[in-house]
Amino acid sequence: MPTIQLGFADWLVIGLYFVFVLGIGLYLKKYTRNENDFFLAGRKNSAWVAGLAFLSANLGALELLGMTGNTFQYGMYVAHFYWIGAIPAMLFLGVYMMPFYYSSRIKSVPGYLKLRFDEKTRVLNAAAFGVMTLLVSGINLYAMALVLHTFLGWNWDVSMWVSAATVAAYVTLSGLMSAIFTEIIQFFLIWFGLFLVSILGVIEIGSIHEVFSRIPPAYGTLWSTSANPADNGMLVTWGGVVLGLGFVLSFGYWTTDFLVVQRAFSAKNLRSARLTPILASFFKMAVPFIVVVAGLVALILSQDKQSGFALLQEGGQVKYDSALPLLIARYYPPGLIGLGVTALLAGFMAGQAGNISAFNTVWTYDIYQSVINKKASEAHLLRMGRVATIAGILISLVTAYWAKSFPSIMDYMQAIFSWVNAPLFATMLLGMFVKWITPNGAFWGLLAGMGSSFTLFLAVKFEWVERNLITLSSVSSDMAANFWRAWWAWLICFAVTIVISLFTERKSDAELTGLVKGLTPEVKEGDVPIYLKPGFIACISLIILVALNIYFW
Repeated sequence: MPTIQLGFADWLVIGLYFVFVLGIGLYLKKYTRNENDFFLAGRKNSAWVAGLAFLSANLGALELLGMTGNTFQYGMYVAHFYWIGAIPAMLFLGVYMMPFYYSSRIKSVPGYLKLRFDEKTRVLNAAAFGVMTLLVSGINLYAMALVLHTFLGWNWDVSMWVSAATVAAYVTLSGLMSAIFTEIIQFFLIWFGLFLVSILGVIEIGSIHEVFSRIPPAYGTLWSTSANPADNGMLVTWGGVVLGLGFVLSFGYWTTDFLVVQRAFSAKNLRSARLTPILASFFKMAVPFIVVVAGLVALILSQDKQSGFALLQEGGQVKYDSALPLLIARYYPPGLIGLGVTALLAGFMAGQAGNISAFNTVWTYDIYQSVINKKASEAHLLRMGRVATIAGILISLVTAYWAKSFPSIMDYMQAIFSWVNAPLFATMLLGMFVKWITPNGAFWGLLAGMGSSFTLFLAVKFEWVERNLITLSSVSSDMAANFWRAWWAWLICFAVTIVISLFTERKSDAELTGLVKGLTPEVKEGDVPIYLKPGFIACISLIILVALNIYFW
């Protein structure tokens, strides 16, 4: 089993990082005076601080290990997760949805569902989100245990406990405030620590043109091979990419997942909150130049028998997620290895802290206060938030072992999102833009959507039905099934919600003021120059997005 040989300088960099993030938690604890500070960072952050934290919370193990491994498995199509599968939804959140979220002064996305619909819809979503968050949190633990255990030679269990204990310490101390501050540091660590992998890989291959000329044709395009699934590495049609990923999974994640939306809630005013996802979109578009390029380099090296490069295998199963750590071992000299490993640890910390801070908020407000102890004091809720942090970490340790059983964490992640986020997006979309949607319609529609998605997952997994029946094509992959299952879950939730709303009692316009389009005052930008307005900056981001898709067509 290969290991990365660490020198004194490498261990020093890693040690300083752990000391620093714990120090941040201790320092900020004195500023965490109440539950608003703990759960929303006091709503004091600028658009840039909130925007970098917004992206960093998403830039965890999924982005680094998962996407690099997925590129090895599926090719250039993985860039769809960043461009069609992220940017439009991030811009939509900033331009259209954030005024509803921020102006209502809610502390969580389930909190919006309570105001717009009712308590039972809020608790249903909070419970589903809590389970989903802990499953995703386990992915982060597994991914870093993979790095520490396989490449540093640490015991598997010790690797996970050390990582989990560090996150528990600094999030418990000062909640979202410390999570955001460390996410800013982690953002720069990730870029400086890992971008060099792609550069050195391209240098070894010869040039970026040489990289694309040496991969199979099916692995080097975005759209030109999407008419026939057999012609691309992901075995998916453009319909699955656009409907499943670009519309349902993307919008379901970026506009309703409290993990990332919570960062925008921490902004100091509405304009900063709207700019949070818009500014983050520019950095999101650049991430493929790290993970996708690295994945293509790993693919080329694995096909060259003279390179000596091969992904790890366990029990006869290829571990695609080992691609990025193996590239670090190949390219980084002593001294830089510590920076590379620290960047991976930073990615883990960002994702894990984001999940746990979102979990403790939703548990405390939307389950504990809502159902268990409605009269809890502010001090009691603050203590409960800290207890929930520790409990969430411990449960994540259990879910990490389940994540370990999947060959690719990205396939696992998208399956989870199709269960919860896909139907929730239908509920949120109807709730924000159609005022006659009723509380009962929302509840039963959301329940039908989540139930149908999980049932379809089990049906394919245990071969009760053919996967191609879901994807509407002769050939398909696990990822294609995730895309299409998300679409069907969204469609079922959308239809059931509308039908039941036609026959059940709706809320009055007075109750929906500030929560629904048409009943919410228009956003006033004031005397801000046009080039600083969220809508204008969003248009620039959209133009760059279109250009990238045309260039890599």
